[in-house]
Amino acid sequence: MKTFLCLLTVLSACVTLVSMQMVGGTSDLKAPDETVMQVTASVRPTVEERLGKRFSIFQPVAYKSQVVAGRNFFVKVHVGNDEYIHLRIYQNIQQQTQLSNVQTGHSRESNIEYF
Repeated sequence: MKTFLCLLTVLSACVTLVSMQMVGGTSDLKAPDETVMQVTASVRPTVEERLGKRFSIFQPVAYKSQVVAGRNFFVKVHVGNDEYIHLRIYQNIQQQTQLSNVQTGHSRESNIEYF
């Protein structure tokens, strides 16, 4: 019975995610919401460590998402002056996040693409 309830919960979460957007494709460009602000803040230390610098500004400005076995967030982050970076952040069904990739050298006008 517990296995059935667990499976039902996971299935329900998947149906909710699927109803939000098509599985596999990225969403349209959106302004960051509270979830994106939180997942971006959660990976900031890893980004700074990976890039070998600390940022005085770390502000998400736009994002796209992709439904997978969880969710990928493709986030454009303002990191000071005219400098922007793109982050790919994975969030699993249990809401745990991890930094998947970072791209540097972007501008305010750079398109967010799958990477």
